[in-house]
Amino acid sequence: MDRQQLADFLRTRRAALRPGDVGMPEGPRRRTPGLRRQEVAQLAGISVEYYIRLEQARGPKPSRQVLTALARALMLVHDERAHLFNLADERPDTSASSRGDVPPTILNLLAGLDDFPAYVVNAAYDMLAWNPLADRLMGWLSQLSPEQRNILRANFSGPHAAAALSDERYAGFLRQCVADVRASLARDPADAVLRALVDELLRSSPEFGELWADHEVGVRTVQTKQVVHEEYGPLEFDCQVLEVPATCFRIIFYVPQPGSRTAEVFATMAALTPVTSGAPASVA
Repeated sequence: MDRQQLADFLRTRRAALRPGDVGMPEGPRRRTPGLRRQEVAQLAGISVEYYIRLEQARGPKPSRQVLTALARALMLVHDERAHLFNLADERPDTSASSRGDVPPTILNLLAGLDDFPAYVVNAAYDMLAWNPLADRLMGWLSQLSPEQRNILRANFSGPHAAAALSDERYAGFLRQCVADVRASLARDPADAVLRALVDELLRSSPEFGELWADHEVGVRTVQTKQVVHEEYGPLEFDCQVLEVPATCFRIIFYVPQPGSRTAEVFATMAALTPVTSGAPASVA
C-alpha cells in the first residue's frame, strides 16, 4: 500500500468536486475549492478522523468496503476507481459496473447500427442496452423487466427454460455461457452481482448446477446460432462478441451471411417502425 500516493490522490479528487456536484449546498465562507474533508467522510459513511488520517498518509489500510464508499463519494470514473484500489493494494472493484452505466459512446454506437441486431451485456449476462432491431427480433426487450432480460435466468429458470435446454444446439450455447461466467468470476471474485446470480441459479436450476459442477472455463467468442422466430421462422447468423476495454461489458452482434434469407428478414424488420425510439434503450 502506497500511503502517500493514496493520500495525494484522495486530496486531488476531493479538490476537483464542488458541493453542487454531489447534491450539497455551496454554503458561505468556502476558502478553498472542492469538498471539505468532513463532507467526503459524510458521503462515504466513515468517520472524519479516519478520513483525515488517510489524507495525511498515516491511516491503516482501508477495506474494500471503505474503498468502494470513497470511490462513490468522490464520483470516480472507472479508471480512477481501479487506480484507487491499486494504490491500496487491492484488486480493482468492477462489481459496480456489473449493474449498469453503459458508456455513452457504446450507446451511440448502438444507435448507429441499423442492419444488425446488437445489444450490450455485462459479466452476469444482464442485457443493459440494445438497438431497435434487437428489440424487435428478441420479443420486445423494452417491455420486459430487468429480471426477464437476464439471459441465464431466462434460459435456466424462466418459463421457456425446458424448451431451451432440450434443444441440443442451444444447450451448447448455454454451456459456453456457464463456462464464461466461471471465467469472469475467477477474474473478479468480489463481483457481488455475479456471485448472487450464480448462487440463485444453483438453487433454482439443477441443469445449471450440473454444468457448473463440470468446472469448464472459457471466454465466449464468435459462434453460429440457429433460432426459430415466431413470425419469421428459422434464422441463422454468426453471434459476434466484442469486449469493451476496461469494463465488464460486451457488445453482441447478430451478423447474417450477405444475401441470405436471414439478411433479408433482418432488413424487413429494420424497415418496420420500432416500438423503441431511434436511440438505443438502456437499463440503469
